[in-house]
Amino acid sequence: MVKRIKLRTLLIGGCITLFFLVLLLKVFWIQVVSGEYWHNLVVTQVEKDQVIQPKRGTIMDRKGNVLATDAPAYTVVVNPSIIQEYDLENEVVAKLHQLLKTPEDELRRHLSAKDKEGNYLKNREIRNGGWKVDPEVKTQVDTFKEYLKDKYEVVGAVDTVQESKRYYPENKLASHILGYQRKDGTAGMGLEAYYNKELSGTAGKLLYQRDRKGVPLQGSESVYEPAQNGKNLKLTVDDTIQYYIEDAMQQAIATYNPKTMTVVAADPKTMDVLGMASYPNFNPNTYGSASLENFRNNATQSIYEPGSTFKIVTLAAAVQEKVFNPNETYQSGMIRVGGWDIRDVSRNWGTLTYLQGVKRSSNVGFVHLGLNKLGGERLKKYINNFGFGMKTGIDLPSESTGAITFHTQYKSEVATAAYGHGRVQVTPIQQVAAISAIANGGKLMQPHLVKEIINPDTGEVQTIQPKEVRRVITQESAAQTSSYLEQVVSDQEIGTGRLAYIDGYRVAGKTGTATKVVGKVYDHSKDVVSFIGFAPVNDPKIAVLVVMDEPNKSVGGGTAAAPVFKKIVSQSLQYMGVPKTGTKTNKSGEAAVKTVNLPTVPQLTGQVKKDAQNALLKQGIAYETVGKGSKIVRQYPEAGVKMKPGQRIYLLTEDSANMTIPDFTGVSLRDTLQVLTLMKVGVQVSGEGYVVSQKAQMVNGKRVVSVTLQPAKETVTGVKPEETQDSTTGVAVNETGNATKTEADTKTKTDTTADTETNAGTPKGGISAVADEKSAAAIKGEDN
Repeated sequence: MVKRIKLRTLLIGGCITLFFLVLLLKVFWIQVVSGEYWHNLVVTQVEKDQVIQPKRGTIMDRKGNVLATDAPAYTVVVNPSIIQEYDLENEVVAKLHQLLKTPEDELRRHLSAKDKEGNYLKNREIRNGGWKVDPEVKTQVDTFKEYLKDKYEVVGAVDTVQESKRYYPENKLASHILGYQRKDGTAGMGLEAYYNKELSGTAGKLLYQRDRKGVPLQGSESVYEPAQNGKNLKLTVDDTIQYYIEDAMQQAIATYNPKTMTVVAADPKTMDVLGMASYPNFNPNTYGSASLENFRNNATQSIYEPGSTFKIVTLAAAVQEKVFNPNETYQSGMIRVGGWDIRDVSRNWGTLTYLQGVKRSSNVGFVHLGLNKLGGERLKKYINNFGFGMKTGIDLPSESTGAITFHTQYKSEVATAAYGHGRVQVTPIQQVAAISAIANGGKLMQPHLVKEIINPDTGEVQTIQPKEVRRVITQESAAQTSSYLEQVVSDQEIGTGRLAYIDGYRVAGKTGTATKVVGKVYDHSKDVVSFIGFAPVNDPKIAVLVVMDEPNKSVGGGTAAAPVFKKIVSQSLQYMGVPKTGTKTNKSGEAAVKTVNLPTVPQLTGQVKKDAQNALLKQGIAYETVGKGSKIVRQYPEAGVKMKPGQRIYLLTEDSANMTIPDFTGVSLRDTLQVLTLMKVGVQVSGEGYVVSQKAQMVNGKRVVSVTLQPAKETVTGVKPEETQDSTTGVAVNETGNATKTEADTKTKTDTTADTETNAGTPKGGISAVADEKSAAAIKGEDN
């Protein structure tokens, strides 16, 4: 008996010892061998690592008007568990299909979704149609949610969760500049893509310990790294000038129905891009519904044979090299080069001076300048120096380089390049940079779209300064070239650009009509027509290029594109406050001051801000909006008074002394005092004349603006002496701005011939493709 007890005791003791050894081994395994694994597992269950998303930067125009920003958005979620428990599937499917347009079979898959154990899920996002919807859709979903609660006493079957999405308040305006952001947060194109790193910011995080219910543990340490919000972009673009551009384009598209259309406007002194638009375009808010071709930014991505607008380079080079004599003559009509005929639009011009050849856009005249006077090597040097054949460096993705591939040893290729055909392909932005170099005194500037990069967290501002690439011609040569291009517009008898004439402003420009390539040959039924120019000549404020691809009528650049230029530039100059100047001639031949019909200030007080702004835009009246309200509470000048030249209307949307002070640079003292008085802000004045600088400060608890004034500089006005050298030029301007019928209106298409000096090649894409090199020198005589 005792022996049995001892055996049992030994057995039990052995089992306990064995169990204890196993337990020790297990603890050792957990604590030592697998310690890191279990530690990490506990950390994941106890510690909560929460990502703090940064706010994407806002994109504003040069005046601070918002063009792209983050806005509230909502994602629709459903609870299949509750919906199936209360048998609501059919009703929920029907309603969400109505609200979200999501296919019913897809909704049913969501509402019957189960986990691995076969239980219905408790949370399911409706991505198709219900992802990041607008507040209006959220309101409708909330109404349905309340309906389910009232009728079935069901809570949580359908709901929404708040997120954010990119919002573009101006819809299609400047869409190719801005680009878009996809719902998954990736940038699509435009500035959104080019400056994605700056706009995105850096995510922050919050690391803390919690219990199983998610409540932070008392006494536990937490790690907090704040998010760095994306930087804001202030653009060089002015949304009012952008509106003028797109409005003028819409009218031209309605008339000519081109395949594509492109307009670029820039400040020629700095190459600040003031506006840029391509047709067809898209709405960044609904980018998914646009066709693929709508996303192409022709201004920077498409290449084309420019035709006669390219003659500005040949002219500038000839002037710089002192081989352009405006009074020297040549025989127009046709010239034979390399065994092939190059023709003018008319065979009836006879003997012309070279200045008359510029005005008439004579191909023969420019062949003489480019081939015989400059020569291939010098012509190509200037073409390269003006920036063609290379990227401009504009801050947009996927810029094209164009192509300057003519061979200087082949006379026919040099000849056609001299007037913008053959182996010459350019982008619109290259053209604008080139004309701006002539306008600003000979400096090629790098175009850019962003003026300031602003850190919203620190207030730090990075200013993008204008960048000079190189000097291409002297200031004297640029001024002389400008004077010749001015006569292309001002000569209302033979100037091909006469329809771009703007009463009261001195305008310089050049027309262009280029035949397109289809396959490997030029198709004379398809043209690219264009006009490029700048104004005012004496103090350039804006340079504009207008390009139409395949208008549905037989028109030239002077007929179709020049009026678009005129509309945009005349509105923009008035908006910018550039006073109209100039002279006209009376019967005795003496100069007389021109009279300008100025608009009467409309009644705007009480109107919705957007309606008032649109009304002023349609009338071409410059305005400044002050305050963040939605209605106009005050205005200056008051309704009914006649506006002064260069004056703008100030729209006050708040009755508060805390509104942002507008920029009064260039404004008269009287207007400045009146506006600041309406804003309940004090004024300190130094000097007399017009405002050149201002500074806001607090004085005795009241906001005061100190303004410095200087007298306005006198503007050189009138007709340049060169314009009266030849009595046959008809320089005297038709005061009404009306022009006689152009050669382009009645032109007869001429045959072209191939050049056997070159080798066959592959046509390029873009607005206009170049033909194979056998026909690259094919001669077109109807450039205007």
